[in-house]
Order: sequence, then structure tokens, then C-alpha cells
Amino acid sequence: MNNETRSQNSLPSPDNEPPVIPLSQRESSRYCWVCFATEEEDREAAWVQPCNCKGTTKWVHQACLQRWVDEKQKGGNVGKVTCPQCQTEYIIVFPNMGTLVLILDTVDSFIYKGCPFLAAGIVVGAVYWCAVTYGAITVMQVIGQKEGLIIMEQADPLILLIGLPAIPVALVLGKMINWEDAVLNFIRNSLPHFPLVKHVLPFRIDVGPAEASRENDLPPISNPVSATRILCGALLLPTIANIFGKLFYDNYKSNFHKTVLGGITFILLKGCFKIYHKQQQYIRQCQRKILDYTESNIATYIRNRSSE
Repeated sequence: MNNETRSQNSLPSPDNEPPVIPLSQRESSRYCWVCFATEEEDREAAWVQPCNCKGTTKWVHQACLQRWVDEKQKGGNVGKVTCPQCQTEYIIVFPNMGTLVLILDTVDSFIYKGCPFLAAGIVVGAVYWCAVTYGAITVMQVIGQKEGLIIMEQADPLILLIGLPAIPVALVLGKMINWEDAVLNFIRNSLPHFPLVKHVLPFRIDVGPAEASRENDLPPISNPVSATRILCGALLLPTIANIFGKLFYDNYKSNFHKTVLGGITFILLKGCFKIYHKQQQYIRQCQRKILDYTESNIATYIRNRSSE
């Protein structure tokens, strides 16, 4: 009878509930937030509590944390690493490897921090000497090869080191002066008051359509700025001026006079074409219309697009 009673008491009852684990015991159990392994799954792993986190993120495997720190430091060993949850900085200590290793670490850190400044200096120096070379070539183009070499040999080296790189800088700054827009605004604002101007000028001044009669309805003057276009136009100006001088002013003996007159001719000719082109673009912009969405207009639009 006693044996039967014991066997009945050992059988699980459907009304029995699983034992409740105390909260303190659950918090004290180790659970790695990197690999999600528990202490029971890997009893030989080393654990560490590196920050102020509580609960399930309190503990982590030493090896898992080491790999995570390596990923954050990206192969280095000097960057600070903090906990992603509580933002506590990890206390990372290294063994003493001796004086030589300490010196090598210091030198390596100095080189690592100084290389960006050294690279910037190299780039600035390369740009400077390119500007000096370009300035010397420009002097020989404008004045003449022999005359330019004689002038640069007789000049003070300090003046050459300052004056030659100033030549491309001055060309770029001069290229940024947009005198064509000033002339075009003067033509639009002043010359329409004279009745004979519209028959003399090679382009129309009045835009015409009633829809653009009010000043607020007119589109703004488009003036896109391209840094590469400014740079290329400025640096190619001496070469183009030299070519124009030989084409149109070959009767002059002085190469300097040829180049200067050729440059002025090129700038004026290019400016006239630019003013004319911008005025035509402005008129086209003012006279554009948006048509109704009909089948005939769609067909016309497709036909015009295909012809372009």
C-alpha cells in the first residue's frame, strides 16, 4: 500500500504547474547577447560583464566581445568602443610588451595622424608647381619663346615664384567676370526706347506674346555656372589668343601684340555669339506654350521630337 501511494505521488498531475524561477535567479543566469548562447550550452567559455547593462544584456562571452570590438575598431587598437545599449565605454587593457613596442606604437600613431596633412601638402605643392609651369609656358606663348626665356632668366626668382602661379589664378578670375550678361541687360533695358534699334540689331528685343506682357510673367535669365568650363576656358585662353593672333594679326612683328590683339578679338567674338545665343534662348523661353492634351497635339509633339 505504501508502494502504491509513492508511485501515485510520483506521477505528474495535470493540475501541477512548472516551478517558478525567482527573478534574482533569472537575472544571475548568463546569456551572451552576441551569439545568444547560455551558460549551460558552453560551460568552458569565459564570461565578462563589461558595462552597466542589466538583465539579459549583462553578460557576454569574452571571445564574442573581442570579435565585436575588432569590428568596431576596424583592425586598429586605439579607438574607443562603447556599449550599444547603455553607451558605457569598455575598459580595454593591453599587456606590457616592452619599451620598443611602445616606441613603435607611438611612431605608427604619429604617422597615421600625420599622413592626411602630408598628403594635403603634397597635393597643394603639386598644384602650385603645375601653376608655375603653366605660368612659364604662358609667358613664352604671349611674349615669344626666346624673349620669354630671357625675361625669366633675368627676373628675380622670388618674383617668378609669386608671379608665375598668379597667371592661371588671374585667368580663372577673369573668366568668372560675366560681362556678356551686363551687355545683354543693357540692350534689353535701354535700347528698346530707340525705334530703329530693332531693325539694326541682329536679334529681336521685344518678346511679343501677350501672355508674357507682364514683367513677372517673363522667365528669369538662365545663367548656369560650370566650374570645369570656367577652368578649361581660362587655361586655354592664352593658346587660343596666340592662334587668333597668328591668323588675323600676322603682320605685326611683336608676338606680344599679336597675342593680345588675338585674345581681345576672340573674347569679343565669343561674347557676341554668346549674347546672341542667350537672347534667342530667352525669346524661345518666353514664347513657349503648353498645349491641351489632345490626340492631335500628342501626335504633333511626337513627330517634332522624332525629327529632332
